[in-house]
Amino acid sequence: MPRKFIVYGGELSYFTRKLEAAMLFYGAEFELRSKTPDMREEIESRSGTHQVPVLHTPENWMIADTTPLMTMLDGRFVDRRMYPDGPLGVLVHVVEEYFDEWIARTMVHYRWHHEESARFASLRMSGGNKAAAAQVLNWGPRACRATGTESKQQQAAAEAEYVRILEAAEAQLNQSAYLMGDRPTAVDCIVLGGLRAHTNMDPTPKKITSGFPKVIAWSETEANSWNGVGELAPFPDSTEFAQFVLGEMKTTYRPYLLANREASTVGAKAFNASIYGETVSYLTRPYPPFSAELVSERIRNTLDVEELVLVENWLQHVGLRECFWEG
Repeated sequence: MPRKFIVYGGELSYFTRKLEAAMLFYGAEFELRSKTPDMREEIESRSGTHQVPVLHTPENWMIADTTPLMTMLDGRFVDRRMYPDGPLGVLVHVVEEYFDEWIARTMVHYRWHHEESARFASLRMSGGNKAAAAQVLNWGPRACRATGTESKQQQAAAEAEYVRILEAAEAQLNQSAYLMGDRPTAVDCIVLGGLRAHTNMDPTPKKITSGFPKVIAWSETEANSWNGVGELAPFPDSTEFAQFVLGEMKTTYRPYLLANREASTVGAKAFNASIYGETVSYLTRPYPPFSAELVSERIRNTLDVEELVLVENWLQHVGLRECFWEG
């Protein structure tokens, strides 16, 4: 039984590095370990998933899924919560969804559609074993097809969207210590996860991120210097970065999520959505609707009547009510 937390995952894993960032912000005593073959069966059977990360707690639990995990950990590190109370917590959760369930596909694209990055990542993930690396390379393009970045138009548009994110982050970090104000939230965790596992790691996107010096300094050193204090920008205006993300969500994540939800409801294996002016085919994934429902649960379970009205009106105003709240 561990006396401290153990995060089982990988240095090139988006969500592992998200959880790692959160553990650093919590000030938790933890260790990051690879899911080695000798531990694989136990970790997967006890956590119920083959995916990483898995958190092994001091109580000897093994739990997966970063957003519910961080909600649990907020209850243990109450002075360093990644989701604030009230309507602002909903806003943070909504912005986090964009990176969890939409920008994740851009990370997959950058890694597997660019030969230099694919070679780098497959060899590193396989510990230099060329046969294992070849198997990983075969998986990558399939993941890209499933997540809708097969066409050149989608690839170019996804990369342009990520550059806009970097521009917005660079501007925000010249105004505040973190993306939602002067203390970190779940949004910072997932953006740092992307930088540390993918876009400031893999050689192709690293050439792009290198043009944003404040973002790079924040990812590599500055973000880890939080002293446990600071205020967040208030609800509903939040930061300029948050407003930028909410604007992007209306034209990309919203049509994707709603079409995926409908396909899940009727049991369809695939669906089409209009993204960046092109009709795109995606494999139906049950997790995005489930993840959006976690936002709905936060609204139902944590807000009083007055706060609920404020959040309903805000979601309607930003064009995302259908995604996260139907009352």
